[in-house]
Amino acid sequence: MSDTMTEEETTTVEQSDQLQSEFKRLVLDGKLDPKLTDTLTELVTAGFCTHRSWGFGKITTVDTLMSKITIDFQSKPGHSMDLGFAAKVLSPLSSSHILARKATDLTGLKRMGALRHLELIKLVLESYGGQATVALIQESLVPDVIEEDWKKWWADAKKEMKSDGHFQLPVKKTEPIVYHAEELSPADKLMSNIRDAKGLKAQLAAATELCKGIDGVENKEVVQDEVVSILNDAIRNHLTLKPSLALEAILLRDSIHTQSGIQPQEGELAANDIFEKADNLAGLIEGLSAAKQKLALEAFRQSHSDTWVDTYLKLINETGLRLVGELIQILIDTGHFEKFKASLAKLISKREASTDLMLWMGKNRSDSFADILGPEVFRAMMAAIENDRFEDRKTSKLGDLILSDQELITDLIGSADIELVEDLVRALQATNCFDDMDKRSLLGRIVKEFPSIQTLISGDQAKEDNSLIVSWQSLERRKQEYEELVKEKIPANSREIAIARSYGDLRENHEFKAAKEAQKLLLSRKGELEIDLTRARATDFSDATIDAVTVGNKVGVTNLETNKPETFIVLGAWDGDPENQILSYLTPLGQAFLGKKPGDEAEFEVDREAKRYRIESIERHTVAGPTAVADEEDETGEQPGKAAE
Repeated sequence: MSDTMTEEETTTVEQSDQLQSEFKRLVLDGKLDPKLTDTLTELVTAGFCTHRSWGFGKITTVDTLMSKITIDFQSKPGHSMDLGFAAKVLSPLSSSHILARKATDLTGLKRMGALRHLELIKLVLESYGGQATVALIQESLVPDVIEEDWKKWWADAKKEMKSDGHFQLPVKKTEPIVYHAEELSPADKLMSNIRDAKGLKAQLAAATELCKGIDGVENKEVVQDEVVSILNDAIRNHLTLKPSLALEAILLRDSIHTQSGIQPQEGELAANDIFEKADNLAGLIEGLSAAKQKLALEAFRQSHSDTWVDTYLKLINETGLRLVGELIQILIDTGHFEKFKASLAKLISKREASTDLMLWMGKNRSDSFADILGPEVFRAMMAAIENDRFEDRKTSKLGDLILSDQELITDLIGSADIELVEDLVRALQATNCFDDMDKRSLLGRIVKEFPSIQTLISGDQAKEDNSLIVSWQSLERRKQEYEELVKEKIPANSREIAIARSYGDLRENHEFKAAKEAQKLLLSRKGELEIDLTRARATDFSDATIDAVTVGNKVGVTNLETNKPETFIVLGAWDGDPENQILSYLTPLGQAFLGKKPGDEAEFEVDREAKRYRIESIERHTVAGPTAVADEEDETGEQPGKAAE
């Protein structure tokens, strides 16, 4: 070290001596606490300071006569303070500090930021004792020094720091970047974070980063061996208290063994040592980071080759959504899909499936589960939510999916029998899974798919007022159409949609669009038939009266325009056959005849032309009843349909 001082240093010493002398005089005069003289000398000599509330300030004058100091703060320029008070509340800053440099040489700093990234970062780090977080560096430089695109500037600077041995980058963004006066070797740079890490979690993060950069190290085997030793010590220390972290460390260590070829050290614990001690396997694996869960499941599969399938099927109903997905994917990839589906169907039928499993089911419903999907899945979903509430588990994701996925409930009930849908509606009305507004929304979706259940929802008991009088034959024709629609046409359409979807690119998939349009028509017709069948009241018209025209009468009339006799038969809603003079009682002419007696005139308008008839005679006209229809169906080998109520 040189014995000579620069002119600037000599001036600083002289100023310091002079200030000390002035402050001693104030002490003698009783105007200053003697304990504060050194602090004041350091503060004034530095020329800059910080205040905890007002931030950075520049000292402009020191008046020892009045025992005052004046500082220019950004928010309080020319602020005057008592010397003794200033010594207590202000912290001195050297002229080389980044804040001081911004006040005295902002142009130079901007030039440094544009051309010499590392020099600027080094200045910031040294301003704060050799280390600073990314957030503090950004706060120090933006927007005064780095005016544009901080992210790009920082990305470039970070690359340079990684290749410079003076800068030690942390694993976590919240930890500080450290500047080392002596350049570190690549190995020391990698090891410094893991050696300094506090706790196994921090060691794991540091070791993971180390593995990523190990290829650039000359003696990487030595480094890897030290890392393995550190991890082994941590595994033994955390085996009981933090088994998930210990398992994650084992998985990382085994990965290092595989990559490096380093032989296991004596007494190393294996993943199975932790599996065997685990009381809660699902909780153990869920405690791992997402990246390590799949590795842990594979390690368990390898060490339990005879029992892993049954274990995973059990775990699926005990764990969270992310792990549920991993477990199912492993079962599918290893050829156990049918066994998984059978287990899932059993849980659904018993209503024992968890909310996370049902959430996975709702998000991943596809044609592969066509034989499972139905109203029972929705019932199982409600049961899962109810069970969570009973167990006081706060879960809402499944309920949120049911409400937000507009197609979920209709996908599940679209091809179901009306009786099952009615049961589902009653269960939905009784459940405490949803509030009243959400229930109304879900019930509205069901009504859109099955309009006939509107009366069940509204509690309307006026069913007879909306009933349809039909013959047994027409009822059977409608029922056969409905059966064919539900059992043949709609399933066939679902298969067409699945095949068309497999062609990919749904935007340009004309087969898919055509199948979906056909689906709309089929479901619309299904809804119409359900309404009709619900309202239908079948009869053979044998109880029709003949004192006035009613349904089931043969009516003799005179056409008053032609003065010729005609005969009409007034039958049920679906029995119309105009060519044979058979009228549905719902037609305008049928309505005009109803209630008229012999001698009365009936008038109705068609195409703005009035037509008039005089009732001459009324006779009873019967048609085949349910027994006759059944006999007719038996002759064809078909089972007779269920009679309407």
